[in-house]
Amino acid sequence: MQRIELEHYLADFLQLSRFKDYAPNGLQVEGRSQIKRIVTGVTACQPLIDQAIELKADAILVHHGFFWKNEPQIIVGMKQRRIKALLTHDINLLGYHLPLDAHADVGNNVQLAHQLGLLNASAITEVADGLIWRGELATPMTANEFSQLIHTQLGRQPLHLGLAPELIRTVAWCTGGAQDYLDIALSYGVDAFISGEVSERTYHCAMEQGIHYFAAGHHATELYGIQALGEHLADKFGLEHTFIDITNPV
Repeated sequence: MQRIELEHYLADFLQLSRFKDYAPNGLQVEGRSQIKRIVTGVTACQPLIDQAIELKADAILVHHGFFWKNEPQIIVGMKQRRIKALLTHDINLLGYHLPLDAHADVGNNVQLAHQLGLLNASAITEVADGLIWRGELATPMTANEFSQLIHTQLGRQPLHLGLAPELIRTVAWCTGGAQDYLDIALSYGVDAFISGEVSERTYHCAMEQGIHYFAAGHHATELYGIQALGEHLADKFGLEHTFIDITNPV
């Protein structure tokens, strides 16, 4: 398919116009106009780009791309090497941040719900652009049991903070670096909140307000949306799709 067709389709499918984001969503580095083979990954790091070059990819689609708000505008060092590799090999880079978190079918949040078997998963649409989701456990669990479930499904032992309630029945979550949504989650009466990262203040917020917090890893909680997007494009347009996981312990 033509690159412009892919851009337009994803702009509509992911509803890019809904979001005021921290980086541009859509085409970030222009490559060849015809796209047959795509690579997806969480972050546009050098190892991902190198493997995409080996696979002769026409486009790389990522959740974390380039040109973030407040980062230096000059193209030197690591950024220069990454962009040079893309331009040298005529590979398109497309990045989708908040729109991929929020999407109801392929988004990071709904895909995390699938991984953890959370029931009645839905976005809390009235706050945070629908980025916070909530759902229920099929069977109530202790914090240790829920930690083990996260570990088993995501391959990452989460950091658990908080003491009450004894059993977890209802859960809210937002993938990535959303620890400061904890107070919003608490206001919706859930027993636990999951995100990727944790701050020093998160400990006190969870302990003093009687909610369980699970920091399950930024990378680990956002592995699944970009894969689902790539699979969707492969099915719809007959593109060759390869997901590449560049391991990240954060």
